[in-house]
Amino acid sequence: MIEQFEHYITKNIRSFYQRKLWFPITVLVILCALCFFYPVRSLIFPSLIPGNQVQTENRYDLEFLYNHNQKYVEVTLENLYFTGYRKDWLGKTDGYYYYTLRDDDCLIVLLDPESCQQGISTIDEITIDAEILKNAATEDRLLEHLAEDLSWSKAGIVANFSSYMLSEPDCNDLITNLLRWFIILSVLFSSLGIVLYLLFIAFPVLSPPVQRLRGYGKRPGAMLAEAEEELATLPQLATEDMFITEHYFIEVSSFGVAIVPISEIIWIYKYSTLHKLLWHHFSISYTLHITAKHRRYIRCPKNIKSDIDGIIDYLSEANHDILVGFSEDNRQKVEEIQGDTAILRKILAFLSKRV
Repeated sequence: MIEQFEHYITKNIRSFYQRKLWFPITVLVILCALCFFYPVRSLIFPSLIPGNQVQTENRYDLEFLYNHNQKYVEVTLENLYFTGYRKDWLGKTDGYYYYTLRDDDCLIVLLDPESCQQGISTIDEITIDAEILKNAATEDRLLEHLAEDLSWSKAGIVANFSSYMLSEPDCNDLITNLLRWFIILSVLFSSLGIVLYLLFIAFPVLSPPVQRLRGYGKRPGAMLAEAEEELATLPQLATEDMFITEHYFIEVSSFGVAIVPISEIIWIYKYSTLHKLLWHHFSISYTLHITAKHRRYIRCPKNIKSDIDGIIDYLSEANHDILVGFSEDNRQKVEEIQGDTAILRKILAFLSKRV
C-alpha cells in the first residue's frame, strides 16, 4: 500500500470543506462586529416600547435607546394629532407628520400613508415599527412651519418638542428592508453552511462528492472505500490532482473533489484558455471536461496539456464507448444517450397539443 495515498480522498474532502468553512465564519464574525457599531440587532429585532403611560422607565427613553444602538423600535403611541404637513419624495407622498405627548414633551412622528389612512386628523392608538431620528433636517423645517402657523418663535416651539422623532417610513423603506433581509439571509446561510461543512468534515461519506455516486449502483460509502483502496494500492495514472485507478477517475484539487466510475463516463474533451494581460500573453491552461451518466458534469481546470492528454488517452483505452473530443456530432450523441432530446420532444408535443 502506498502510504502517500492512504485515505487520500477522505483527507482531501475534509481539507476542502475546512477551507470552505472560513467564509461563513468570516461573515458571521463581521456581522457580530457590526453589531457593536451599528444598530444591526435592533434592525432585525426592534426594541419594544409599550404605551405612553409607562415611559418613565429609562430603558424606554428615546435618547437612551438611540445612544445604545437601538434605533429601530416597535412602539405603541396614543393620541396622535395631524400637523397638516406631509413628506413628499419624487412626487410621491412618503409620510404624514403627527405629534403626540410623551414624557411631557411633544414628539414628532412620521407615519406611512397606509398607517394613518392618508392623514386622518387624530389617531387614538397605533403600534408601529419606526426608526429613532435625532435632530432630523425635516423635523427642523417642520417646526419652522409650525412656529409660523402658531405665531410662535422657533426657539419657543423647539423648547417644547423633543429633539428625537420617530419615522415609520425610514424603518420600512426599500433600502432598509433589503438590508434587513440581506443580514437575515446571510446569518441563515452562513449558519447552515457551518453546520453542513462541519458535518462533511466529520463524516466525509455524507459530502456531495460521495453522495453523487448514489446513482451508479452501489452504496456511496462502499464505492468510496473501493476507490480509496484502489488509489492506495496501485493507481494506474497519477498527475498533480487527477488520478485513475482500475475502476475510477478521481480529481482532488482546490476546486473540489470528484469520483466517477470509468464505466459511467460517456464523453471527454479538453478546452484551452489563453491567459493574458492587455497585449502580453502569459500562458495557456487546459481544462478537462468529463460528462458521465445521470447528467454528471466535471471540470478539471488549470492543468497542463500533457497531463490532460494522458488522462484522455488512458480513459479512452479503458472504456472504448467514451466519446473523445468536442464536436457537434459528439454533443448530439450525448444528448441522445442522456435523453435530453426526449424531454424536449415531450415538451414540444405537449405544447403543440395545447396550441
